[in-house]
Amino acid sequence: MADGDDLPDGSGTTRLRETLAQLQLRELLRGVQDRIDEVINARDRMDGLLEAMLAVASGLELDATLRRIVHAAIDLVDARYGALGVLNPDGNGLAEFIYEGIGEQTRGLIGDLPSGHGLLGLLIEQPKPVRLDVLSNHPSSAGFPEHHPPMRTFLGVPVRVRDKVFGDLYLTEKVGGQGFTEDDEVVVQALAAAAGIAIENARLYEQSQLRRRWQEATSEVRVALIAAEDPAQVLDLVADRALELAGADHAFIAQPEDPEQPEDEVTHLVITVSKGRDGHDFSGRVLPVDGSTSGAAYRRRTPLQVAELESDPAAGHDLELGPALALPLRVAADAVSGVLVTVRESGASPFGPDQLPLAAAFTDQAALALQLADDQRRLRELQVLGDRDRIARDLHDHVIQRLFSIGLSVQSTQQRARSPEVQRRLADTVSDLQNVVSDIRSTIFDLHGSAQSSSQLRQRLNEAVTELVGDSGLHSTIRIAGPLGVVSGELADSAEAVVREAVSNAVRHSGATTVTITASVADDLVIDVTDDGAGIPGTVARSGLHNLEQRAVQAGGELRVERPTAGGTRVVWSAPLPDPGR
Repeated sequence: MADGDDLPDGSGTTRLRETLAQLQLRELLRGVQDRIDEVINARDRMDGLLEAMLAVASGLELDATLRRIVHAAIDLVDARYGALGVLNPDGNGLAEFIYEGIGEQTRGLIGDLPSGHGLLGLLIEQPKPVRLDVLSNHPSSAGFPEHHPPMRTFLGVPVRVRDKVFGDLYLTEKVGGQGFTEDDEVVVQALAAAAGIAIENARLYEQSQLRRRWQEATSEVRVALIAAEDPAQVLDLVADRALELAGADHAFIAQPEDPEQPEDEVTHLVITVSKGRDGHDFSGRVLPVDGSTSGAAYRRRTPLQVAELESDPAAGHDLELGPALALPLRVAADAVSGVLVTVRESGASPFGPDQLPLAAAFTDQAALALQLADDQRRLRELQVLGDRDRIARDLHDHVIQRLFSIGLSVQSTQQRARSPEVQRRLADTVSDLQNVVSDIRSTIFDLHGSAQSSSQLRQRLNEAVTELVGDSGLHSTIRIAGPLGVVSGELADSAEAVVREAVSNAVRHSGATTVTITASVADDLVIDVTDDGAGIPGTVARSGLHNLEQRAVQAGGELRVERPTAGGTRVVWSAPLPDPGR
């Protein structure tokens, strides 16, 4: 090699090597940076997922929890629209559809919410994740209704509660026009798992709150029974609370017409209490035991949940009824006093699975409380009747006997007296004693009979006589004989009418100084009004007596107007007592 030739320069090779090394370093740094970005993104996504889970689980109200799930899912994967479809109890369609991203105006233009057809129906039939870049290309896609916003990308994930599908979470239109990624699917699945736990907690909370409200209603019924004079008055409260807590549109109670009739002989139930949100009243409607939902619950002594009532009590009300709960009022394992029915109008959602056992427990407790209150009332009545029997025996065995003894003594004294004035006064005393004995006997009859109806009739007659006699100076005496408690309301009205007409005639027309009114009860009710006047003048219209005669004829009795030998007028009105066996 000549001295002037150039020697190989190793610096170029070195520079090349340095350049390659720098490129490799930059590539490595970019890879590290990308990895760092991925870690940061993963961390951010995990932070977002954690925040979403916390947001989903932040409340216990079910409706609010469902809306938080949709909102969290949209934020987590940058979706424009999101929805959660809740399956119906049969699991073959959607009962609820909670959505976000569509305005109310657009929602109104779209029309009905989805019910579970097309691609949504596929997710119901095959509960597994579905991720699509072009939604309309899927064979199950059924398209969109008019006015529906365009949707291209799609991600659907099932939401499970205790391994049972609760519903499906739907997300569409990822921001930027990109498709949903596998990472998006994984994140939404994790959110769906957390949502299932939050939904279960919200359900348990709602169940506990509902159970508490039913228990409070039971306590309210018990308190009302303590204050009520008649336990039947509390049935209105039972129907009101059942209507409110079951979320029903109508509630009614149907009972046998004769509470004492054996259950196997009952053929019809009568609606005795009716409550409704729109004023419809079914009271008085008769339901057959055979061929009606109410009758089936009554006969089987078992709570029933039906989609529609048999033998609809709303017939003729321009009203269609739908889902219903029929709850027997069980006072014992083998005894039912009636049926409580809560019903919603046609087209309404069915009652939830938790409603039937809670409503049945409330009905059982209310029926038992009603029965206990009725038993206590009857026990008190028996105690009162026992006291009355004791008082009646004491009056008969002691008081009347002593009065008889006093009367005999006075009569003996009267016979020995020589002064006519003394004899007259002693005779009046004996007569007064006889009247007292008669009054005591009437009281004994009242004590053995129905005190309420007896005292009412006695009071009506007393008030009528007091009102008519007033300040006229006419001396009146009222005598009662026999058990007035057996007199029916219609006969009691006639008895008062007779007394008013006869006493009014005595006061206005007879010129009498005394009038005696006797009401006696044996086989017939007899009203005897006798005065010591001059009789009824012939010029006086007898239309009032004619009316009394018509009353007597209608009741199967008679009216007699007599003039006693000693003078005055005697009006006797009688009518047979109604046959208790009829």
